[in-house]
Amino acid sequence: QVKLVESGGGLVQPGGSLRVSCAASVRISSFHVMGWYRQAPGKERELVATITPDGFADYIDSMKDRFTISKENAKNTIYLQMDSLKPEDTAVYLCNAHGTGQLRGREYWGQGTQVTVSS
Repeated sequence: QVKLVESGGGLVQPGGSLRVSCAASVRISSFHVMGWYRQAPGKERELVATITPDGFADYIDSMKDRFTISKENAKNTIYLQMDSLKPEDTAVYLCNAHGTGQLRGREYWGQGTQVTVSS
């Protein structure tokens, strides 16, 4: 069974930094793309960033200057480094993956990790 488990959320002051992680139960090469979404209270889920197995990263324009997505193949983990955090970045951050090969056509979600930006 494929699982995605996020960690690293928490409370951070405005202007601070935080890194969230998503550990997959399978090799991340099992996915043709992985990404981070976020959902704030009362708002729709929105895409933050994606990364492919060969490391190509893509971002929503409004976040590309402050957020960095990366991966660590040996740990089957992707990360989202968030800098210069703002209160409006407060949300549940969710890991997403789209399978390839034997997992083709399947989409997976983690349970999410809460990030709260507040003084």
